[in-house]
Amino acid sequence: MRDDALAIWSAAVRAADPERLVRESLAREPLPPGQRLLILGAGKAGAAMLAGLGDYLDAATGIVNVPAGQEGMRGSVRLHAARPAGVNEPTAAGVAGAEEMLKLLADAGPDDVAVCLLSGGGSALLPAPAAGVTLDDKLAVTRLLHRSGATIDEMNCVRKHLSRVKGGRLAAAFRGKLLLTLIVSDVVGDPLDVIASGPTAPDPTTFADAVAVLARYGLTKHVPPAVNQLLARGTSETLKVLPPHVVNRVIGSNRVALDAAAAEAERRGYRVLDLGAFVEGETAAVAAAVAGVVRSIRRDAKPIASPACVLIGGETTVTLGDHPGKGGRNQEFVLALMLKLAATPEGMAGVTVLSGGTDGEDGPTDAAGAVADAGTLERGRDAAEHLRRHDAYPYFAATGDLLKPGLTGTNVMDVRVVLVT
Repeated sequence: MRDDALAIWSAAVRAADPERLVRESLAREPLPPGQRLLILGAGKAGAAMLAGLGDYLDAATGIVNVPAGQEGMRGSVRLHAARPAGVNEPTAAGVAGAEEMLKLLADAGPDDVAVCLLSGGGSALLPAPAAGVTLDDKLAVTRLLHRSGATIDEMNCVRKHLSRVKGGRLAAAFRGKLLLTLIVSDVVGDPLDVIASGPTAPDPTTFADAVAVLARYGLTKHVPPAVNQLLARGTSETLKVLPPHVVNRVIGSNRVALDAAAAEAERRGYRVLDLGAFVEGETAAVAAAVAGVVRSIRRDAKPIASPACVLIGGETTVTLGDHPGKGGRNQEFVLALMLKLAATPEGMAGVTVLSGGTDGEDGPTDAAGAVADAGTLERGRDAAEHLRRHDAYPYFAATGDLLKPGLTGTNVMDVRVVLVT
C-alpha cells in the first residue's frame, strides 16, 4: 500500500508539471507579435515554466526570481536566485530582482509584450518593501502572522499593502501592448488576488482591511512602528481595476493534480473518494474529520467501500502558539490522523496515509511530508507529545517515514492520500 500511495501522489505531482502546462497553454492561445518580448515572474516553478516558453525565448529578455539551485540563463532571460533553497522568506536578493522587474516594465514601449510567470512561493520570492518600510519590518510582520495562525488571505492582505509590486502594482508599472500572466496556483480556489499576493491582479482589500487583520490577532502593538505608520496613512492604494492590456490565466491547480491522482488510484483498483481542492482549517481538526471518514469506510462501507482511496487537496494551517517544533502541516496531518485512528478499536490496521506538499517542501524542513501505516506506530515513541509540540519531523525521522522526493519544480498546494483496505 505504501508503493500505491506514493505512486498516486507522484501522479498528482507529474500532472502539475509547469513546463508542459505553459507549453500547452501557449499552443492554445499563442502570444501576439510585439516590438520586444519581456519575461518576468517569481515562484518555485519558475525554471520549469520558463522552459515551457520554448522558441519564444529566442527573442525574449527578462528576469525570473527563483529559489537557489534553479539560477542560470535561458537565452537572454535570467533565472535569479532570490532566496536559498528551503527558506520561504524574502531576502535582499529577492528585492534586487523585483527592482529589475519594475525597471524592465517601466521602460517598456507601447508595442512591447510581457509575460509574467507566477507560481507557489512567488510572494516570498518577489519582495519590494514600500517606501519607509524595511525588509526586516516585513519579515517581522509575516512571522507574527504565521505564528498567530493567520490565513494566507489575511497574510497577503497585509503584505500587499506593504509592497511596491504586490496587489497589482507590478502590472501598473507596465504600459505596453499586452501583459500576460501565466499562473500555477498554490492557493485554495485559485483567487488571482491571493496567488503570489496578486502582483498583476486587482486587489479587493484595503489599508483598513490590513489594519483590521493585525488587530484581529492582537499584533498591532507588536509589529514595527513603521508598519503601523504606513498602514495608518493609507496612501497609494493597491490596484482596484485591471487594465485591459493585462490578462491573467490560471494554467495549473490543485484540481488538476487531484484528477490525476484519482485516475492513478482507479488504475490500481481503488474506489476513489475525492474530498476536493477546497480543504482548509487547522491541520489536526481536518485529520480528525478524515479519520471519521476512514472509520465509516471500514465499518459501514460508506460513502464508499474498500479498497478505498480518499484524496484530500487544499492547504491546512498549523497554529504553533508556544510550541514551535520542527515539522510542517503535511507531517502534522499524518501524525494527527495516525493518532486518531490508533485510539479506535480498529487502530491503523489496513490504513496507509501519505500527505505531501507538491513542491517537495513542508514547513522549514527538507521533507515534503510523511507516510505512515501500522508499522509506524510500532517504530515510533511518544507520538502524542510530538503532536502537542508540533514536532512531527523528528518523530518521522526516527521511524524512517519522512517523504523526501526533493524539490519537484511545481507547487499546487498539498495532496493527501489515505488508502483503506
